[in-house]
Amino acid sequence: MKKKVVLAYSGGLDTSFCCIYLTRDLGLEVHSVIVNTGGFSHDELYAVEKRAYEMGVTSHHVVDETENFYNTCVRYLIYGNVLKNNTYPLSVSAERVSQATAIANYAKEIGAEYVAHGSTGAGNDQVRFDMIFNILVPNVQILTPIRDLKLSREEEIAYLKKHGVEMNFEKAKYSINKGIWGTSVGGKETLTSNLGLPEDAWPTPMTETGTRNIELTFEKGELVALDGKKYDHPTQAIQALQAIAQPYGIGRDIHVGDTIIGIKGRVGFEAAAPMVIIKAHHTLEKHVLTKWQLSWKDQLSSFYGNWLHEGQFHDPVMRNIEAFLTDTQQNVSGKVFVQLNPYRFQVTGIESAHDLMSSKFGSYGEMNNAWTGEDVKGFSKIFGNQVMIYHKVNSTSNE
Repeated sequence: MKKKVVLAYSGGLDTSFCCIYLTRDLGLEVHSVIVNTGGFSHDELYAVEKRAYEMGVTSHHVVDETENFYNTCVRYLIYGNVLKNNTYPLSVSAERVSQATAIANYAKEIGAEYVAHGSTGAGNDQVRFDMIFNILVPNVQILTPIRDLKLSREEEIAYLKKHGVEMNFEKAKYSINKGIWGTSVGGKETLTSNLGLPEDAWPTPMTETGTRNIELTFEKGELVALDGKKYDHPTQAIQALQAIAQPYGIGRDIHVGDTIIGIKGRVGFEAAAPMVIIKAHHTLEKHVLTKWQLSWKDQLSSFYGNWLHEGQFHDPVMRNIEAFLTDTQQNVSGKVFVQLNPYRFQVTGIESAHDLMSSKFGSYGEMNNAWTGEDVKGFSKIFGNQVMIYHKVNSTSNE
């Protein structure tokens, strides 16, 4: 009997190569699994399944992780306003953790001897997948054909053509990973330091040219409604916002960062809904949280995002930080108003019952209602007292 291998499958160039290679060259029984984290429509999933069977897999399985991905990961990226290097909303790095976990669980379920993924030897995904497989299925051997054979995309295309595989190889020049928290785009331009992505490389065309004002409603840090329409689950609200904002070309950028393996990496991404949500949520927090709540959130959120980016989702410290982030969201409720324009957006204001910027206590730069001028004189003297003493003790005139 042939040995079973569970292949993390997307239907793209890399995993298509893996299908043929594992089946024909290694003689394994391939069980392909696609983990949907909110980036595939029903028609797209059907097309991927059809292609998998054309590639010779024994079985194909779809795991819908969209809501679980949000519940266990995305919500905390929103709570923490996480942007890697102040730019990237962890669109792919976050979902890879969810996908690798689901693949490991399926390998256990069917008793596979191998798990395989299409990562190269130059990026972060190889570490994320390998590490999570080693944590969750340590007795299952990991196969990585693209990495082990050191293949270029051109070599993969030539191999597939040799085996009679027909697909859109022009489109395959770009590696596209799509999920509910954004889409990454990699290609020849992102391998350089100076070239931007051409318009046709972006998965969503820019078709909106006017201005649109939208209203986002948050309850305890979660997006629950859009323009007054409430959704059963935040994933639905995110997808609705994505459909509105993405055609404006909002959220397109190129992220440059340090990979887990110590080299610089560059990737394009489009993430309209994540960028709008994070900026809107952060604005609301600045109105309703105290100075030190915001300060500690910034510090812990930065660590959380970096550790998640490096695949360390299963470290128990992540659960500790999630508990803190959840507790900070008790008063993060209200409406945020956002204006959309081609290639940009602006948060224009908020409304919240928990708004600490209340005129009852004063208006910044104009009028105070909670203290007198004499109160401020005394406070200022005490607040700067130790620094005053330092300068008196250490001034050159006293030497």
